[in-house]
Amino acid sequence: MNGIYELIRSWSIIERMLAFVLLAPLAGGLLAGIDRKVSARLQGRYGPPVMQPFYDVFKLLRKERIIVNKFQDFPIVLFLLFTMFSGALFFAGADLLLIIFSLALAGTFFVLGGYCVASPYSHLGAEREIIQMVAYEPMVILMAVGMYQVTGSFRVGTIAQHHAPLILFLPGVFAGFLFILTIKFRKSPFDLSMSHHAHQEIVSGITTEFVGPALALIEIAHWYETVLLLGMIYLFFAFTPWLALVMAMATFLFEIFIDMNYARFKWQLTFLSAWLFTAVAGVSNIIVLSLMR
Repeated sequence: MNGIYELIRSWSIIERMLAFVLLAPLAGGLLAGIDRKVSARLQGRYGPPVMQPFYDVFKLLRKERIIVNKFQDFPIVLFLLFTMFSGALFFAGADLLLIIFSLALAGTFFVLGGYCVASPYSHLGAEREIIQMVAYEPMVILMAVGMYQVTGSFRVGTIAQHHAPLILFLPGVFAGFLFILTIKFRKSPFDLSMSHHAHQEIVSGITTEFVGPALALIEIAHWYETVLLLGMIYLFFAFTPWLALVMAMATFLFEIFIDMNYARFKWQLTFLSAWLFTAVAGVSNIIVLSLMR
């Protein structure tokens, strides 16, 4: 494991960015397949094959391109590109704040795509997506601030090479980030803007009017985002690479378990709980860390 880690560190910035662009969809698609399989087993079903997400995306790419508004696909393309750009920056070891802002911009284009059509379901999903963004973004910023307090840098490369595990200094920040990760992964009880699985509702919220290639691009963008978010979990344990990988995968499985055991919250409770947890876990951790230095 350490040999693989050292090999990746020896790659140039361009090589690491290209590796993410090429390999992240494969990893994200496999994770989506594992998600479906584990979810089915928790519900007492056999479930689809692990490769099913790839079959679905290839099928969507071959479908006829049908649009309601000639502008609706453009924001989705930007959503995918900025998500890819954010992940490429992360794995290249770039500035964490720039990555967070780029990812937020990607989410903004996703919302804009939902508003491009006249469907009330799509508009409602877009409004809920905005509420989710306002709910989780403060915790994401606090994560970056906490890592800066510990390492003295916002650069992912420097943070990953810190001489001690960040989880020892940022347990509250990690707990807060784990909480809002349920929103970012679009899992119950916080999957307000769109239905990730069929167990929630028939209408798919913000993606209601997207079909064929556009829907495939949305799914691929979510694969990229999943790998990026698990990479952020990795940073908390990066001092021990094998443990960091185990914790990233354990976090992913934990989110599936949460998804299968909770019903959807209303937007008021989602917003209030996210900000409350951010204040209690994240802000208090930052304050304690400041007093200790």
